Amino acid sequence: MAGPLAGVRVVEIAGLGPVPYAGMLLAELGADVLRVDRPGGGNLLLPSHLDLLHRSRPCAAVDLKDPAGVDLVLRLVDRADVLVEGLRPGVTERLGIGPEACLSRNPRLVYGRMTGWGQDGPLATTAGHDINYASLTGALHAIGPAAKPAIPLNIVGDFAGGSLFLVVGVLSALLERAGSGKGQVVDAAMVDGASSLITMIHGLLAAGLWVDQRESNLLDGGAPYYDTYACSDGRHVAVGAIEPQFYAVLLDRLSLTEQAGAAGAQNDVSAWPAHRGLFARVLATRTRDEWADHFAGLDGCVTPVLSLTEASTHPHLAARRTYETYEGTVQPAPAPRFSRTPAAIASGPRGAGQDTVTSLAAWGIATTEIEELLRRGVVRQLPDPS
Repeated sequence: MAGPLAGVRVVEIAGLGPVPYAGMLLAELGADVLRVDRPGGGNLLLPSHLDLLHRSRPCAAVDLKDPAGVDLVLRLVDRADVLVEGLRPGVTERLGIGPEACLSRNPRLVYGRMTGWGQDGPLATTAGHDINYASLTGALHAIGPAAKPAIPLNIVGDFAGGSLFLVVGVLSALLERAGSGKGQVVDAAMVDGASSLITMIHGLLAAGLWVDQRESNLLDGGAPYYDTYACSDGRHVAVGAIEPQFYAVLLDRLSLTEQAGAAGAQNDVSAWPAHRGLFARVLATRTRDEWADHFAGLDGCVTPVLSLTEASTHPHLAARRTYETYEGTVQPAPAPRFSRTPAAIASGPRGAGQDTVTSLAAWGIATTEIEELLRRGVVRQLPDPS
């Protein structure tokens, strides 16, 4: 069955991080996504068959430094609903596939642009990575222990603040186009997305309910009932008993109701150090999995901190098929879920040029022209790995 975006055609200009993830999401929602990479392109850190962000869509290798390659991409744009790219500002314009060139040919095109700093501003053309975008927005400052900020992988800038906002922007523009008949440019910047993600924290700060110092607040490890604790086996449990009724269950199952009550109220900040000491002492007396069993089925908001290799086998995630094994690799399943038009992994990761001939033909490029482009080196077809 086709996903909810069946019939939507997307040209993805290959890049790093956020754009491949956005392309994967759109493809698994049912869009016909064609990734266009440079000959010999790909992720230098991973073998192509394990670069999971490249799953579910074909890849054609096209030389965009050759005018014939640019012309080929523009003709793909003629057939497309969406183009997404993640190059530095001005690069696609110099290549000849910028918004003006594409929208003049296809006024209904949604042109999605993904950058770290945005298309304008003093830092627009400066290099950076997730950690830099998160640091400038205040998000990185707010995460981690008091001694130093923690690095939240590359989730805050690249994927949450980047890919997801790009996809939201593209889908919103497609909805608007249904009424206006016109495409537009979507400027998705990781600094904008990361800033948006901490909107609630800004509200708490303005209300005087948040201290601009790590490990001092409700959600940053300051509150002893919202933190992680070491167990007797060196592994950890996560405690998130914010509401009074859940906090009561936590205290009851730890046999600390009287001691914690004597030390002070749940939200008495002066009592937090004493409460933390009580929780740490008790939780260190059993293993992680023993505590998980002890709190199973109860609203104490205590869960085991699972490793990446453990997560897929947890009974809840296994029951929901949150992970699946595809072509021998355990990986997250598509999300979200739909009642009539389910999303699905369409294929394993594809290398640059692995599908050049078949994908260009599927987009309406004549076989004789593809053969000529191959002969001239404008496009490249990888040999069948089998």
